[in-house]
Amino acid sequence: MTTATDAHDLVVEGGTVVLPDAVRAADVAVRDGRIAAVLPPGTAGPRTRTVDAAGRWVLPGLIDSHVHFRTPGLTHKEDWPSGSRAAVAGGVTTVIDMPNTVPPLFGPEDLAAKRELVAGTSLVDYRFHVGVDPAHPGRLKEFAGTDAGSAKAFLAGHHTAPHVLHGEPALRELFQAAAEARLQLVFHAEAGEVFRMLDDWKGEPRHWADYERRRPRTGAIVAVARIVELVQEYGVPAHILHVSTREEADLLTAAAAAGLPLTFEVTGHHLSFTADDTEVLGARIRLSPAIRDRADQDRLWEAVLDGQAATVGSDHAPHPLADKLKPTADAPPGLPGVQELLPALYSGMTRHLPGADPARLLRTVARVLAERPARLFGLGDRKGRIVAGGDADLVVFDPDALWTLAEPGIHSLCGWSAYQGRTFRGRVESTIRRGEVVFRLDAGRAEFGRPTGQYLPWHGGAADDA
Repeated sequence: MTTATDAHDLVVEGGTVVLPDAVRAADVAVRDGRIAAVLPPGTAGPRTRTVDAAGRWVLPGLIDSHVHFRTPGLTHKEDWPSGSRAAVAGGVTTVIDMPNTVPPLFGPEDLAAKRELVAGTSLVDYRFHVGVDPAHPGRLKEFAGTDAGSAKAFLAGHHTAPHVLHGEPALRELFQAAAEARLQLVFHAEAGEVFRMLDDWKGEPRHWADYERRRPRTGAIVAVARIVELVQEYGVPAHILHVSTREEADLLTAAAAAGLPLTFEVTGHHLSFTADDTEVLGARIRLSPAIRDRADQDRLWEAVLDGQAATVGSDHAPHPLADKLKPTADAPPGLPGVQELLPALYSGMTRHLPGADPARLLRTVARVLAERPARLFGLGDRKGRIVAGGDADLVVFDPDALWTLAEPGIHSLCGWSAYQGRTFRGRVESTIRRGEVVFRLDAGRAEFGRPTGQYLPWHGGAADDA
C-alpha cells in the first residue's frame, strides 16, 4: 500500500518532455527539489501538487549566462526582484550576472558583498561572472580557490562599462592570471582602439544611421583574432559574448574545430533585429556590439541551428526609456531581453525553418539555452537536463500560442521592450525552479512564487563542451 510519505511533491503531467536523448510523452515526478523520475504517462501515483502539461511541451529550465541585473549601484535601471521576475516569465530558472556594477566585482570581497545583497530576493538560482580590473589584471589570481569560475573582460567600453582592458601587456597579464587561477575567460570582444580612431577621424555618431558604421565589424574581428592567438598560446578557455558578424562566427567555428577551447554566444537581439530596424526603433535597439546586416544575421542563425554557437544569451541590459531617448551620443547601449529570449528564439526558428517539427526546434532550444550553458559553466551535474537526480527546473511551453508583447506584461523594472507590439509564436505557461512553481499564467495573468533562488557555487573548471 502506498503511504503519504511515498507521495511526490509535484508531478508535471501529460506533456511532451524534451529529454537529453529523446522527446517523448512522459510525466516528471519531483521530490525535495529534485527530479525523482521521468515516468510513462499516468503512472506517477500520489502527489501533493499537479501541473497539467497536457498538449504542451516540457523543457529543462533555461540558463541565461549573460544578464545585467544591475545590483549593486545601478538599481534604478533594474533590480534583482524585477530582473528575476522577467527571467521566470521567460522560462529562465538560472542566470549568471555580469560584473560591471557600481562598485564593479573585482575581488572576493565584492563577490561576498553581492551574494549578501541578492540573498532572499531572487526567483531564479544564480551565479556571478567576476570582473577584470584593467589597472591590475593580475588581481584575478585572488579568486583562485574561491567559488568563482569565470571572469568577464571588456576590450571596448560604453556608458555602463567604463573598465576597459587596453594593450598587449594587459591582455597577456590577464591570460597568465586566468591560467594560474584556473578561471575561464568571458569577453566583450571589440577593439576599443578601432572605435577611438574612427571617433578621432569623424567624431562620435550623431545620428542612428551612423551608429553601426562608427562601431563597425572591424572592431570585433580584430579583437576576436587576437583572443584566438592568446588562447592558442596560453590554453585558457575563452567564451566570446554577443558575436555579431559572420567573420567572427567563421573564425571561432574554425578555431574550435582545430581543438582550441573557444566557444561563443549569440544574442536574441542579434537574431531578431537588423540594422534596417534602426530606422524604426532607433535608440531602443542601440546595442554594443551594434546590430548588423541581414547577411550577418543569417550566418548567426546558421551557427545556432547547426550547433556551432554554444549558447544563446539575452544580454539583458535595461535602462530607463528616458536614458535611451537622450541625444545619440549620450544614449547608452543595451536593452532588456531575458523575458523575451525564449519566445524570440523560438519564433525566429519557426520563420527560418517553416514547417519544421517542433521536436527539432525545441531540442535546439534545450541545447543552447540549457544543456551547453550548464556544461560550459560547471552546472552540468544539476542543471540543464531533465534527468533523475537533477534539479527540478522545468518549463511548460505552448509552441503554438500566438501572442503579442504589450506593456502590462513586461516585468523588467524599465517597463519597456524593443519587442513591444511584436507577435511571438510560443509562450511560457509555467516555470518551475527546484520543484517550486515560480511563474504561471492564470487566464493571462502572471502569478509569481517565492524568492527562494539560491547562489550556485562553482565546483570546478568548465566541463568538456564537446
